[in-house]
Amino acid sequence: MASIKCRNLTFSNIQAILFDKNGTLEDSEVFLRSLAQKAARLLDAQVPGIGEPLLMAFGVNGNTLDPAGLIAVASRRETEVAAAAYIAETGRGWFESLQMARQALEEAEKYIGKTPSPLFVGSLEVLKNLSEAGIKLGILSAATTAEVREFVATHQLSNYIQLEMGVDEGPSKPDPILFLQACERLGVELSKTLMVGDSVGDMQMARNAKAAGCIGITWTGKAENVAGADVIINQLDEIQIC
Repeated sequence: MASIKCRNLTFSNIQAILFDKNGTLEDSEVFLRSLAQKAARLLDAQVPGIGEPLLMAFGVNGNTLDPAGLIAVASRRETEVAAAAYIAETGRGWFESLQMARQALEEAEKYIGKTPSPLFVGSLEVLKNLSEAGIKLGILSAATTAEVREFVATHQLSNYIQLEMGVDEGPSKPDPILFLQACERLGVELSKTLMVGDSVGDMQMARNAKAAGCIGITWTGKAENVAGADVIINQLDEIQIC
């Protein structure tokens, strides 16, 4: 166990830290914005006029991605359901709408390709230092588990990350059961585990699970995106061992 200091706050007796992926460790803004734009165009070709409302729902405005928007923080399943709701408003059946949304997102992903999004500057060093201090590290993301595993493999993080967990068919953030399951798999106590994330959902999930603390990171400086955090940082190297 170790003590973790962030700005003027110190968390004592910490066994583990769980990190979100998108927007926390991974600078995925370009990928997510491109995914939303391509999916919206594909659906607009089938349902004329739906593209712009969909982009707004996804949280994309021109070349700007809202870090608190749907495409940035929701699970793939939630994104599909939200897009399908817009399609269904045009009079199409629900299952047809859901299939159209799913297919558009899948085709958009294939079109964009598999160029990996970069780690945020300093992420690797922070993970390395924490791991060497004996703290167990995991990723708990709204992305799928397969995407989390691919991320860890791509950036060669397996020496540091002991849990690769995403949202598949089960509950989504901010359900605290996810945090509980992650801690069980790591073999650590809830009250001795920190959550680091860039969304309100991350903060709510950890707080409701009675975590040791919630560290909100906002690279954009928008504190409202991590409302409920015990402490807010702007870069990962503000997480220090003391």
